Amino acid sequence: MRPLPLAIVALMVACALAGAQDAAPLTAEALVAARYEAAHRERRVIFYNDANDVVYECDEPTAENLVVQRTTALAGTQVDSIFYCTWCAGFGLCVHRSDVAEQFTTTEGRFARNITQALFDRGTDPLQITIDFCRANGIEIVWSMRMNDIHDGGMRNGELAAPEIFPQFKREHPQWLLGAPGEALPGIPGREFWSAVDYSVPEVRERAFRLIEDVCRRYDIDGVELDFSRHFAYFGSHARTGVASDADCAAMTALIARVRAMADEVAMARGKPLLIAVRVPDCPEYARTIGLDWQRWLEDGLVDLLMAGGVFRLRPWEDVVTLGHEHGVPVYASLSPSYISRDQRKPRNRVNAYRARAAVAWEAGVDGIQMANFPHPESELWRELGSPETLRLTDKDCWPSVLGPGMANQALRDGERFMLLPKLCPDRPEVLVPGTPLTVRVRMAELAREPEPEVTLTLDFLDLVAASLLQVRFNETELAMAAVTPEGLVTYTVPPDAVRAGWNEVRLLFEPQYYAASVLRDVQVSVRYPAP
Repeated sequence: MRPLPLAIVALMVACALAGAQDAAPLTAEALVAARYEAAHRERRVIFYNDANDVVYECDEPTAENLVVQRTTALAGTQVDSIFYCTWCAGFGLCVHRSDVAEQFTTTEGRFARNITQALFDRGTDPLQITIDFCRANGIEIVWSMRMNDIHDGGMRNGELAAPEIFPQFKREHPQWLLGAPGEALPGIPGREFWSAVDYSVPEVRERAFRLIEDVCRRYDIDGVELDFSRHFAYFGSHARTGVASDADCAAMTALIARVRAMADEVAMARGKPLLIAVRVPDCPEYARTIGLDWQRWLEDGLVDLLMAGGVFRLRPWEDVVTLGHEHGVPVYASLSPSYISRDQRKPRNRVNAYRARAAVAWEAGVDGIQMANFPHPESELWRELGSPETLRLTDKDCWPSVLGPGMANQALRDGERFMLLPKLCPDRPEVLVPGTPLTVRVRMAELAREPEPEVTLTLDFLDLVAASLLQVRFNETELAMAAVTPEGLVTYTVPPDAVRAGWNEVRLLFEPQYYAASVLRDVQVSVRYPAP
């Protein structure tokens, strides 16, 4: 990462010598130093809370019952920051107090447990309760806004599947949406993107700004996250042609600049920085194609924290880390659940998979781990993911692709063309032709050697007939088959010394006399350490 500029160091020293207090207003120059220092504080693990606890999980309408659902157990773990999304369904349908946002207070049907109104009646709300918890436990609190949520876009028999979460703003201004109800958009393959608002409309950008500004001025938060990875549609140009126009990219950049200026104004008045984080696709070219020129945002100094990733990944972590650090911006690996083949995806969403993903990200130089849509505060992961050291002796499961290429194509036709990572998974199998070698890459973190782990390679074939004719090499090491099942799973024991930190190559070859091609559905490498 780029070293702290000497001018900023001097300002920080001057502030310290002067005994500056948080309550004192900041000058513009002092804010630069304070922002840099706040941005580079330690964030080992970031817990992202989507406020479903408020809407679905509480038994009693009290602050105590709310925090016990997802928050209390985080105290004393490696969680240094909580990113709290106040639902933000549909575009501004929220569970925090606001004169701008629409409050989601219904208790009808599946929302019977929604305690939002009950908390309002007590003079508080979920965001304030979480702020109070974070202040009492030395945890950073960042408010997160889904910049274009489309959970409200589902259709059933020609009608909205969940009309309760379709905001009044959209009902009053249907012309500002990307499409008509249920419309298939030519530039976006996904089914529900019609309900996204069109950021090329000035009134939409104005509302987005006012939603953000209201929270920044109303609540004592440490920063805001603009979540552009939920979901990936922002402009009519993209929806119609598959590519956002230059004018639309410039309009979004101007909105980010406006948010930056407002946040700095609030920060100077309060005497402490107000950070701006953005959660974006990890490939700047992909993001630019849908209208999010986040590389320009870095160049212009508009953002403080970069959350890279989401429901798909396109590039090695090193690429985005390099871009962020070139501009003095910390980069966080945003780990989301896998949506590969719902009947087979469970292993990829288990603890061992997250351990492996985090360990690889740390080795690539990220500044921390953001866990998105993992609402399990009791998990051991909150005490493990925050450093390579605490992950070192944990069991791990690795695949060529954890997320697959499919979700990259949801919002951008042939979006996987930007993908530089392996694609093999149950949703994207490969054919192994007799006599033609097939090489599959698997990214792994460095193994601990003491105690020595057990490493297993599992190949998942469709209708495998003659496993004995299959030659398998793991990097330079020839492997002997350990077991085969009727379901087409073939396992091998891998010597730990054969495993590299970084990319490992699994080379497969059927002997030429094998009479038919086989479909390889998946490759898994498992690392198991002996119990202490």
